[in-house]
Amino acid sequence: MILHPAVLALLLIALLVSGMGMYAGYYGIKIVRGWDTASGSEQQLELERRTYLVSTIMSYILTVELLSFFLFIYTADDLHTQFTGAMCAAGTLAVNSFGYPVLLLKIVNFLLAGVWLIVNHADNRGYDYPLIRVKYRLLNFAVPLLLLECFLLFAYFSGVKPDVITSCCGSLFSHESSSFSGDLASLPHRPMQIVFFSGMAITAFSGVFFCLRGRAGYLFSLSASATFLVSLASVLSFICLYFYELPTHHCPFCLLQKEYGYIGYLLYATLFGGAVAGIGTGVLMPFRKTGSLVRIIPVMQRRLAFVTLVCYLLFTLIAVWKMIVSALVLG
Repeated sequence: MILHPAVLALLLIALLVSGMGMYAGYYGIKIVRGWDTASGSEQQLELERRTYLVSTIMSYILTVELLSFFLFIYTADDLHTQFTGAMCAAGTLAVNSFGYPVLLLKIVNFLLAGVWLIVNHADNRGYDYPLIRVKYRLLNFAVPLLLLECFLLFAYFSGVKPDVITSCCGSLFSHESSSFSGDLASLPHRPMQIVFFSGMAITAFSGVFFCLRGRAGYLFSLSASATFLVSLASVLSFICLYFYELPTHHCPFCLLQKEYGYIGYLLYATLFGGAVAGIGTGVLMPFRKTGSLVRIIPVMQRRLAFVTLVCYLLFTLIAVWKMIVSALVLG
């Protein structure tokens, strides 16, 4: 299974990301400890030259990490035909105990990578690199998670055997399942609809207010983050039901298949993109009055907030459209 082209690509990406992450983390520690723009020492000059290289490398590497999340989902879905009992990526990930931990870790690293790219972009806009320590502390926090992802990814794919009988999504995401996925699928659809649309409304109002007034940034970021989690739960609880037109099919992975127009990729891309931009808006809040970034960060934040609003609006419109045109009517 490791010789599958997409699997090889994922493993090579993981090795590249973790290897470059360790390289960047090593110099990140030196920069956090010894960075001093007021000094003209040889060490400071070396750190300044090195940070150009490290920032450029990690910008490309973490962009690849973002794309690898969708490649991983695609690969898991594409491989489901190799296993007895699997109907989609849900069964592929259930082949061994490493599948779903890898998925969860990739979600976390997706958000961290996106936020780091935002902070790095803001820092590069300032002539004195005022966020240099912030972004390398964040990078040093992310590197161990990237290394863990690489290890779990190898453990997962090396443990994948074609003769394994796995579970189908119907059993994994059912009301009878005692797992966490079963608990999410069992969430009552009516209260979840209220929570979902309320979260989107709060995020929209706080986002518009922030774009117009430049205030309540933390509220907007917090609501965007909470709405991201609520939306993921809502996909399992009721949104996917309208696409399948079945009241008992709660799988979040079948949406990625051709039968449903690959709509899952658009749903998840808008949801994750909006979450990264929303979290990034909040992360930049403490630095709005930092030296050379006084005029830069507010503009960046408004653009990020706008991206979140557009992404979440598109996600909501797709969900509402399907709720309207679907033949399924939930009581």
